[in-house]
Amino acid sequence: MSEDTTYHRLISLLDASGVGYQLLDHAPEGATDAVCALRGHPASQAAKCLVLRVKVDRRTTWHVLAVVPGDRRVDLDAVRALYAARYVGFSDPETAERLARSVPGTVLPFSFDPGLEVVADPEVVAQPKLYFNAARLDRSLLMSGADYARLAEPRIERIAGPAAE
Repeated sequence: MSEDTTYHRLISLLDASGVGYQLLDHAPEGATDAVCALRGHPASQAAKCLVLRVKVDRRTTWHVLAVVPGDRRVDLDAVRALYAARYVGFSDPETAERLARSVPGTVLPFSFDPGLEVVADPEVVAQPKLYFNAARLDRSLLMSGADYARLAEPRIERIAGPAAE
């Protein structure tokens, strides 16, 4: 699935749901701090989306889409404890792109792949204004955290670590 297809699938989902959202065009950018500056909001209102590899044992590996506030890091130890896993790390770029169906810097806080479970920190869904790249480097989306939670149906767990430096 191409990024264009992922973008259109997202917009179709949002339109069918009837939730309010706003599209924001900007210069192409995928780094959280830089795109927040372009959009004009604090990083705490952004959804940072990271694909993780979770190894429960030698034979069982899962992939998780971790969604944390843009000014925070994902707490890998919290994710490890959540899954009673022996290892948690970042997925390789090819796997992340295949599962997220978009390139790094454009990963949505939604999953369109049954092999990718979404886990969102409570601070993300509590945001009255939640910003994220819309599977494109040059377009972002603004919606409420509550609407995001209703549509994406993420597992909500405390997975945000300290502020990113």
